[in-house]
Amino acid sequence: MNGKARYPFLDLATVNSRYLDGLHRAASRVIDSGRYVGGEECSSFERELAELCEAPCAVGVSNGLDALRLVFLAWRATGKLREGDGVIVPANTYIASVLAIVQAGLRPVLTDPDPRTFNLTAEGIEKACSEGSDVKAVMPVHLYGRVAWDDDISAAVTSNGLLVVEDNAQAIGATARSKGLFGTRTAGALGHAGAFSFYPTKNIGALGDGGAVVTHSRELAEAVRALANYGSDTRYHNIYAGLNCRLDPIQAAMLREKMPDARHNAARRFERAVAYNNVITNPRVIKPLISPQVTDCVWHQYVIRVTDGRRDALKEFLAQRGVETDIHYPVPPHMQPCFAGLNHGPLPVTESLAGEILSLPISDCTPVTDAAAIGRIINEFN
Repeated sequence: MNGKARYPFLDLATVNSRYLDGLHRAASRVIDSGRYVGGEECSSFERELAELCEAPCAVGVSNGLDALRLVFLAWRATGKLREGDGVIVPANTYIASVLAIVQAGLRPVLTDPDPRTFNLTAEGIEKACSEGSDVKAVMPVHLYGRVAWDDDISAAVTSNGLLVVEDNAQAIGATARSKGLFGTRTAGALGHAGAFSFYPTKNIGALGDGGAVVTHSRELAEAVRALANYGSDTRYHNIYAGLNCRLDPIQAAMLREKMPDARHNAARRFERAVAYNNVITNPRVIKPLISPQVTDCVWHQYVIRVTDGRRDALKEFLAQRGVETDIHYPVPPHMQPCFAGLNHGPLPVTESLAGEILSLPISDCTPVTDAAAIGRIINEFN
């Protein structure tokens, strides 16, 4: 083993080098246009995102949290939800998923995930619905890029009459094995609304913050757009007490350069995931599932589980050998200080996973040969 080898977890300069010429052109287009809020870059981005997702409507917004929050606020404004209604959400998610629910005056109903996929289950939906008549919506989180949707989830959603907003922050370009509520299979367009994040670390990332809402409902799209623009449907006419959550046109332009690469990006990440799965044989390590249907996971993260309380020891072992890793996420939302009073039942799977998961490098800054080398280093750990 070469002691000088270094395996960065994520080097955004290297990742963005693939798109560099186009990004410079995109920035110049916006600068030269003289239009620095809204405009053609934003409307073209929305049209292209809607086409990617096979949905009629997309609205660019400021970030992924605001995308989720605006959907809930729009449903409240249009009478689909009322204050205090319950929203089912997997407990092992980034805190933004839960913040959006709470900040919209709704109640998060936390459910344990499937320990193999880390995702929401139909059983979790049915259990949550059976325990509260005020449960009106569900948020499948496509965690780490794996689509949280199948025939059983679709049936559970339909039989309970739930509104569906997908947290699609990590799964742009992914497709489900089963059709969504409107006949499409693309993540972000499986339910009534999909919320996207384009934070720089995402598979398709902006050079700042950005987000979007995708929906099959023109009513919802119009409400989201108005709420994101001070509640205004036309200039100086405010139908809602809204927010300022618009997408910056320079970020829209950057994303337009990168978005055509969404599925190729997923294919490159899949190659690294296969390399890891083929090489790692350490019995302490539980590898993520790899599906024959390549596109149902776009591998935003490659997350292993480490048994016997040895996760932190493996993380340190890898660090000493030049391998950077991360943990997504070490503290579940319900264990954060800000949610100390949140009412929830037992969440043993979520709490167990938080102490076992470890994310390995998988972006364009990690060649496939490096993924194999990291796998061999993991096999040396005991």
